[in-house]
Amino acid sequence: MKNLKSVLSLVVVITVSVNAFAQETPVYASANTNDKEKKEKEAVKSEATTESVKEEETEPTFTLSGSIDTYFHSSFGYRNGGTVAPSTSFADLKGFSLGMVNLIAAYSGEKVGFVGDVVFGPRGQAAVFGTASGQAIINQAYAYYKFNDKVTLNLGQFNTFLGYEVISPAVNFHYSTSYLFSWGPFNHTGARFDYTGESGFVAKVAVMNPTDIVEFNPVNTYTLGLQLGKTSDAGGVWLNFLYGDQDGKFDEDDGSLQPGDASAGSLFQGDITLGYNVGEKFYIGLNTSYQTVAAGQSVAVGGAIEDAGGDPSSFFGVALYPKVTLSETFALGLRAEYFAIKNYHLPLFGLDNEGNGNVMEFTLSGNYKVGGLTFIPELRVDMTSENSFNKKFEAVDKKILPTLNLAAVYKF
Repeated sequence: MKNLKSVLSLVVVITVSVNAFAQETPVYASANTNDKEKKEKEAVKSEATTESVKEEETEPTFTLSGSIDTYFHSSFGYRNGGTVAPSTSFADLKGFSLGMVNLIAAYSGEKVGFVGDVVFGPRGQAAVFGTASGQAIINQAYAYYKFNDKVTLNLGQFNTFLGYEVISPAVNFHYSTSYLFSWGPFNHTGARFDYTGESGFVAKVAVMNPTDIVEFNPVNTYTLGLQLGKTSDAGGVWLNFLYGDQDGKFDEDDGSLQPGDASAGSLFQGDITLGYNVGEKFYIGLNTSYQTVAAGQSVAVGGAIEDAGGDPSSFFGVALYPKVTLSETFALGLRAEYFAIKNYHLPLFGLDNEGNGNVMEFTLSGNYKVGGLTFIPELRVDMTSENSFNKKFEAVDKKILPTLNLAAVYKF
């Protein structure tokens, strides 16, 4: 989990001393668009052409695709030692900055195939942080086997199926990312069964390492994942769930334990994502998610392992994504998000004396497309319930942070 990054870093030290394209193009709520011309062309295909396409699809294919992105970021007067970006992932380096190079190799056969997805650059390193080796370049690496037209087994490392936004900027409409995306899961390593049923029903069931621990499992606990969804030509809705202990249990025989060491309890996250085209020009998306982590274990004086006790910590958030297509080359979209922290769940911004706080962020973005290139001008404002930001070397005494991003994303 991205909110367990500090824990993962400790695990890596002990052990060694954060959706691109799957076998079929995945359906993303954020990527749903109304392509009237394409639908009309498909509707008039002859039966002979359709049969020819079906025959070609049975032949194994190898594809190479990906994207590159770069951007300019400014927080206006918030610089020279002050706050330069919100506490969300990516788009957080000031001035002219690099995102990442993303290369995706995929082999698709009638029954079997693989996806090898690598990332280079600051965005890629921030996305794949839970690696023991420190390589931080493998975004996805999995093989799959199709039992039949409905059931597929995926084995390896794959992007999360929770949430509305994804790692790849070529799929997201907004260049900066939400709090919900940034502090949910990025990647999983494990076994996942995908089911595609009748009338647009889809499902996923997975057994995985703890979230974002991608190369192997050093903590000996596992996380369960589940998705239930319903899709149509207009869009879809997905219910997503995660459950499992993310940092393992203490072992009494571990001589490295010290009084005061603490381990978190099991994590549960429930997530709803939807996106629909409403008419020819207007689209609406939504993501809401609740994550809670129970109190776990602690080490007492003398080395005894005890139940930590206390209340669980949590976050809750909801984000709306309205978008209007103004022409064949330009669209305008808004992200309006509310994100709340309880009981010191995440140290992202200012919290009150009980460890509670919230933020509202509004991001207005344009997408101007020229061939494979998309220009994304973006204005964002974050407003917190407690003082969270500072200008220059002043004290943290601001509740509002405006930022500007001018991004270019090329997809091939």
